Amino acid sequence: MAATIKDVARVSGVSPATVSRVLSNQKEFYSEKTAKKVRAAVKKLGYRRNTSAVELVTQRSKVIAVLVSSTQTNFADQILKGIQERAKVRDLSVMIIFAGEGDADIQAKAIRTVIERSVMGILLVAIDLDPSNDELLESANIPFIFISMTLKNGKFPFISSNDFDIGYQATKYLIAKGHRKIGFAATDLHSFVGNLRYEGYRDAMRDNQLQFEDDWICDGHFTYQDGVSAMKHYGSQTPLTAVIASSDIAGIGILNQANSYGMRVPDRLAILTVDGTQLCDIVRPKLSSVTQSFYEMGAKGMDMLVSESFKDFYSMYTPIKIVERESV
Repeated sequence: MAATIKDVARVSGVSPATVSRVLSNQKEFYSEKTAKKVRAAVKKLGYRRNTSAVELVTQRSKVIAVLVSSTQTNFADQILKGIQERAKVRDLSVMIIFAGEGDADIQAKAIRTVIERSVMGILLVAIDLDPSNDELLESANIPFIFISMTLKNGKFPFISSNDFDIGYQATKYLIAKGHRKIGFAATDLHSFVGNLRYEGYRDAMRDNQLQFEDDWICDGHFTYQDGVSAMKHYGSQTPLTAVIASSDIAGIGILNQANSYGMRVPDRLAILTVDGTQLCDIVRPKLSSVTQSFYEMGAKGMDMLVSESFKDFYSMYTPIKIVERESV
């Protein structure tokens, strides 16, 4: 029985789409190392390609793949709106794939799926990529940009807010409002993004000659329950007069738990959230926020991914602003 492209892919350890690209000499999509593995497998198996089939598989795609984490915050809809609207202008289609929440195996499966679909480019939205998947993503030789995710040492291109500045500006704002004992809640301090925000908080306190207790810092993963747990940790007799919540949904958790203690917001406790989504306007009191430019992240990511200047793109920060509502 004659060998197939799938056989070559299996032996060489790459996707069928990558085999097709190598056979069609689309050098911009693969490394020389990958090409050598494919050619060795072709020789070993005695594979002879069906030219018409290869052309069908490798025709220029007009599909952009968007990988989204199953994050429990709700900002992704604005990012996706920005991506979709800019894709429509360019007559491109968008394929959305969920990539789990920090699960390396699920991430790898999602990446392999988009590689096999021979997409034009990949946008990774709020994906904290496991280091074990770095090589898989790079080896695809498909343009990609991380959205709403600051990356350590800028190893991959990204568009995001300045996370240090988020922590710094949030703390500076509360200090300007007269607060001296400020909590920092529901942020993943083990992540690069979370640690940057904590460093911003820490430096703003120090720059204003204010001390803070370790007990004021509550770890978490940006969820509603993390907000509730943080407020339970602080307790009804907390000396804190303000708390920075890592996300709007975490801020609602803090608000609801504070209400259950009979603590009036903002009179007894001020709450400032990060993100600034429509959730801030749904609850009462409305939540003041450090608002991120999520739509702009998506739109700029889409435009940059397909632009001629992509190869020179490194990273970009989108603006943040403090939006005053009723909780501070």
